[in-house]
Amino acid sequence: MLSHLRVLEPHPGILAFYDGRVAGHRFAAGPNWVDDGALSLGIASYALIEGAQAIVYDTHVSVPHGRLIRQVLHQRGVTEIRVVLSHWHLDHVAGTEAFAGCQVIANARTLAHLTARRAAIEAGTDHGLPAIAPLILPDLVFEGRMTLDLGGAPVELIEANIHSDDATVLWLPERGILLAGDTVEDCVTYVGAPEDFDIHLADIARLQALGARWVLPNHGAAEVIAAGGYKPDLLAATADYIRHLQADDPRPMADIIAPWLHNGTLRYFAPYGDVHAQNRARVQALAPR
Repeated sequence: MLSHLRVLEPHPGILAFYDGRVAGHRFAAGPNWVDDGALSLGIASYALIEGAQAIVYDTHVSVPHGRLIRQVLHQRGVTEIRVVLSHWHLDHVAGTEAFAGCQVIANARTLAHLTARRAAIEAGTDHGLPAIAPLILPDLVFEGRMTLDLGGAPVELIEANIHSDDATVLWLPERGILLAGDTVEDCVTYVGAPEDFDIHLADIARLQALGARWVLPNHGAAEVIAAGGYKPDLLAATADYIRHLQADDPRPMADIIAPWLHNGTLRYFAPYGDVHAQNRARVQALAPR
């Protein structure tokens, strides 16, 4: 199960636990959310380390993945772990059971989504199998903004509505690094609620105003993440793509994002064609008839 998990270190004290984008490899036979929504696109969970303290940003796609994250942190001398969930989607919360005894932090919307869906998630009927049982809920919630201390350095938790209405990003103001969860992806964002496009764009602008030097998404290319992450133009590319969806641009994904492919901001990855098709279908379903 863990044979393709790579531990990357894009910046000193920041680990990315990356799995997926491995041709021919599947988590399980048949349709399942681990392969179809996570490993096919590539997925990273992160850990911020300062001395004996760590903040784990998302717990990955399974309990064994979570256990490996915790094991690696212990090998590096970490004895105190806090978990922050980027949002409620299953590929970001599935491994939380591995962090028994650790504080789990999320925004209030994430708690509400997980609570409402808990029975279905544990039964494997929410997004299908595999079930997440038990589903561990956050025990500390915030709204808007919250700051954690990590070895004397601030780690800001910022709530946003991009990709999902319960996103939490991590901002490291002293280092200019934004851990973006699923708010941005390479090469296009997944849109669950096109009726919120204007909110998505406003919140992307709010994140751009932070002035990040590096952006670390959960879904992206392993080689880019390993080299430090994406430049802040990834935020602009995401906003541009959303505007094309708003306009119901009928062109293929590759044509829509062509300028960002040409300047190196994005890298074409064919499985995102399915994501784009789903996005277009949701936009068209909203159109007046």
